[in-house]
Amino acid sequence: MSEFSASHRSLLVLACLVIVFAGIKLASAIIIPFILAAFIAIICSPILSFMASFRIPKGLAILLIILGIVAIGLSLAGLIGQSVTDFSKQIPIYKAQLQDKFVWLVNVASQYGLPIDTQQLIKLFDPSQVFDIATNTLSSLGGVMANTFLIILTVVFMLFEAPTLSQKVHLALDDPEMKMKAIDRFLESINSYLAIKTMVSVATGICVSVLLWLVDVDYFVLWGVIAFFLNYIPNIGSIIAAVPAVLLALVTLGPFEAGVVGLGYILINTVMGNIIEPKFMGKGLGLSTLVVFLSLIFWGWLLGTVGMLLSVPLTMVVKIALENTERGKWLATLLGTVEPEPPQNS
Repeated sequence: MSEFSASHRSLLVLACLVIVFAGIKLASAIIIPFILAAFIAIICSPILSFMASFRIPKGLAILLIILGIVAIGLSLAGLIGQSVTDFSKQIPIYKAQLQDKFVWLVNVASQYGLPIDTQQLIKLFDPSQVFDIATNTLSSLGGVMANTFLIILTVVFMLFEAPTLSQKVHLALDDPEMKMKAIDRFLESINSYLAIKTMVSVATGICVSVLLWLVDVDYFVLWGVIAFFLNYIPNIGSIIAAVPAVLLALVTLGPFEAGVVGLGYILINTVMGNIIEPKFMGKGLGLSTLVVFLSLIFWGWLLGTVGMLLSVPLTMVVKIALENTERGKWLATLLGTVEPEPPQNS
């Protein structure tokens, strides 16, 4: 009877998840701005606490934070908007040049006894589509940011509520005496992860922009912003961010410069991902590479471009929540990474 009840309970949970996901997908136009606002508020929360330590009034501190966000947003919007417009006009020229390079590589391969149908290969693996993906991603994100006023207003209210959030969660879960330390760990872990990840992503975007500026690659600010957003996706994101910049360097400058850009991306992401980030974040919040890839597909399907960019933070929220529940720890373990056991000496 217990096995029968357990199976029915599992089916009920799965059915509820399907209904919830279907509702999220249908209401994505409302949910996506709210998710962006929540992440921005979480990222800004440490800044608000820092200002509070200097006895700056909460209203003034929030006003300064919002003004900073608006100033940075307007500056980036102007630079990126102009870059995207100019780059979109140049895409047909870049595509033609890139296909010529691709045909040349295929011809070289055929000289070494590798007979390849050039046209068929270009249809299957058209590298020029990378340019379309880059511009479409930013265009989709720009469409979401059309709700800027709604997002900023939501961030303001969230920041006002941030100091009492922990207490409200405790009260909602019938824990007024603050005995459930797991709730505090959950909120602190999410805050810490997003704050550190954002700082590392900002540093990555700046380093990429400087690298491309030194090599004289066109639209270096655009590729730096793409590197910033895609750095939220470990392993896969850095590769996706590097491809269009390397191809553009190959088309406009040459193989040597493209190689320098590629090595620069590898160096930047190695230092940021393997040295800087683990130093501040530790290794306890890791996700397996398979989970990163599957979360990219799942959240992208559910929430579109924003879901893809925030796939890992959203999955981290789920993982941290599971780690703080007795029944969910096993699933959190499956989502995470496991250090290999050292070999035992016989």
